[in-house]
Amino acid sequence: MSGRTLGAGDLFRLGVFGLRTRPTRVVLSALGIAIGIAAMIAVVGISSSSKAALDRVLDALGTNVLTTTQAQGLTQVPPLPESAVDSARRQDVVEDAAGVGLVPEGRVYRNDRVPAAASKGIGVMGVWGDVPDVLGGTLASGRWVDPAPDAPAQVVLGAAAATALGIDHAGPGSAVWLGGRWVEVVGVLEPLALAEDLDTNVFVPRSTAEELGFDGHPTAVYTRVDPDRVAASRSVLANAISPGSPQDVGVTRPSDALAAKSATDDSFTGLLVGIGGVALLVGGIGVANTMVITVLERRAEVGVRRALGARRRNIRDQFLVESLLLSFLGGVAGVVIGVGVTIVFALGQGWPIAIPVWAVAGGLGATVVIGGVSGLYPAARAARIPPTSALAAV
Repeated sequence: MSGRTLGAGDLFRLGVFGLRTRPTRVVLSALGIAIGIAAMIAVVGISSSSKAALDRVLDALGTNVLTTTQAQGLTQVPPLPESAVDSARRQDVVEDAAGVGLVPEGRVYRNDRVPAAASKGIGVMGVWGDVPDVLGGTLASGRWVDPAPDAPAQVVLGAAAATALGIDHAGPGSAVWLGGRWVEVVGVLEPLALAEDLDTNVFVPRSTAEELGFDGHPTAVYTRVDPDRVAASRSVLANAISPGSPQDVGVTRPSDALAAKSATDDSFTGLLVGIGGVALLVGGIGVANTMVITVLERRAEVGVRRALGARRRNIRDQFLVESLLLSFLGGVAGVVIGVGVTIVFALGQGWPIAIPVWAVAGGLGATVVIGGVSGLYPAARAARIPPTSALAAV
């Protein structure tokens, strides 16, 4: 070994030998690195899986749905005109349109013995067209309301309203107490991702709504427009529905709210990644501490090698390789744990599994950097031990 430069294979074998002689300490030190890497990969993986699920929902529902409502402001603005839905349908950019109108005095109950005040916050809405079809929704049971103005009394329940009323299916045996009479439930909706506010309502034909005091003005108009002309459709709809005062009409895209929610999740993800980074830093300090103690315990070994002619850089490289191997083992364990947590969580939520390659590569790269930085000082300290001082410890 005297005067000979150690090759990569020699350094690797020495590094493995050094770690094998202290298995407990190695495991505990590597665990600190593993926790940090696992936390970072799990957070990024779960966030990416959530976004993939959101993208899948938006692909299914479409991002070309616009909601037109009465504009919100400091001043009182008139309600949407009664012809709002028909006006929207006549526009070239509109593929389909539907609407709902809130019946302020409408109350629905499970039976005729429920106190009038116990309405559970369930609203009643008259309808224009096939609302769930425009919004990309589906029926859990039954069919949609007959949209004809003179349709007989019937009810479709929103998902949350159905739960509150204790009704999970439609049919002749299902009815609710509405307007002082029993009305058959002809449908139950699944939750509407693009209009969650509708889930707590029940829907009736406009003829039934008028019997309950409905004024005929839609509360919201939902339109599915040309996907290539979404931006232009906003002003087209506002001018079509209210030609004299388009500023009184507000046009929004429901998918924007989902995107905003995703952006909020991104901020939270960044916080969690930061916490994972702190855990990773603590793990790096643990590796440095382990290597410093290792150097102190192996002064005799270093002294013998120096007396036999080992160069300082040989000693330095040996301990640096040990530090790199220790961090790399922790990194690999962290990647396995992080990927496993992501897969289990995503499958439990019914999400697609999406783990970015850059997160795995970055995690392993971070362990190499941490191993190198953590091992620099202990390796340099070991290389400075004089042979005579080391041999005195034998």
